[in-house]
Amino acid sequence: MSQTPTRSDFDRYMTPNYSPQQVIPVRGEGSRLWDQQGREFIDFAGGIAVNSLGHCHPVLVNALKAQADKLWHLSNVYTNEPALKLARALVERTFADKVFMCSSGGEANEAALKLARRWAVEHHGEHKDKIISFSHSFHGRTFFTVSVGGQPKYSQGFGPVPGGILHATYNDLDSVRALVGDDTCAIMVEPMQGEGGIVPATQEFLQGLRELCDRHQALLIFDEVQTGVGRCGHLYAYQHYGVTPDILTSAKSLGGGFPVGAMLTRDAIADSLAVGTHGSTYGGNALASAVALAAIEHIDTPEVLEGVKKRHELFREHLETINRKHGVFQEIRGMGLLIGAQMAPQYAGQAKDILPLAIDEGLMALIAGPNVLRMAPSLVIPEADIEEGMARLERAIATLVAKA
Repeated sequence: MSQTPTRSDFDRYMTPNYSPQQVIPVRGEGSRLWDQQGREFIDFAGGIAVNSLGHCHPVLVNALKAQADKLWHLSNVYTNEPALKLARALVERTFADKVFMCSSGGEANEAALKLARRWAVEHHGEHKDKIISFSHSFHGRTFFTVSVGGQPKYSQGFGPVPGGILHATYNDLDSVRALVGDDTCAIMVEPMQGEGGIVPATQEFLQGLRELCDRHQALLIFDEVQTGVGRCGHLYAYQHYGVTPDILTSAKSLGGGFPVGAMLTRDAIADSLAVGTHGSTYGGNALASAVALAAIEHIDTPEVLEGVKKRHELFREHLETINRKHGVFQEIRGMGLLIGAQMAPQYAGQAKDILPLAIDEGLMALIAGPNVLRMAPSLVIPEADIEEGMARLERAIATLVAKA
């Protein structure tokens, strides 16, 4: 078909579970995008913390092109070299001994939860099946992961949710102590809540969760789908806190834009995923693995990781400058290049209103709930793009304030 698609085609042909902005980007380079009319945008959204090296980074493009001429897909009846190289790279860089490959963060979290339950049954018995998660958490869109996630709006209307799932209050150890017991098989937590508002965990909270899991022979699962692969200034956020989980999930930035996910764990736990107990048709796909390996090797360097921390300070400085002028934010928080600006009380619920105003100014951003403006740009976004993007954001916010 030679017809040029339009935004109205989305409404005609796609299911209505999304409501995308009116622009249709057709080309990207670095931290800039161009739409069908050739209009330029600076990208502070990063594909929701996915485009870790921006758009069409040569390291990733070269890896994809080289692999495309060799091998695409085999299924898990066979293995392949890129998957084995990626698994080794992840193991050598983390606490883990074993890796399960999949295609998304939801899949990675589904695997983590199934593994935790199976490990508990095998080692402690059928009674040990309770999973503790947290209010406002987000772990994916499969029915299991959306039920473990602490946002009921995502599981309502689909029938009975899986049982054995409890929700405590994030950063509140006492609320966890009230729920944990010998029937707890796992505690699942984001080191920084993403969809829940860009809320970092406190050191005491994560350390306390580790101690509670050890005391009750439960597994600690870190959902690092959004915080991992350099996003927080370390390869994984657990390394920032010095608190080691039993299971870790990774996706988003892992593929730099190519769909890929992974679950990492230790030998003694991985043994419960015996042959036939779980699977993923595209898990370990050669194309995805080759791109993810290139991303990991490029990101896990002092230059990139230290650059993330430096860029965080630049974002924070600009946001504070904007706020001193317009007073729209109550708090600016986050780690690395996952940053949230919570709206001030007089602008409560208006974070989403900034997005189309930003588009009008040539900037792409995100929200994390109705009350938090979120930014998750490329880990290597040029400082000049930060400067210009913030100037565009300031104009968008000035328009918001003028309409108030």
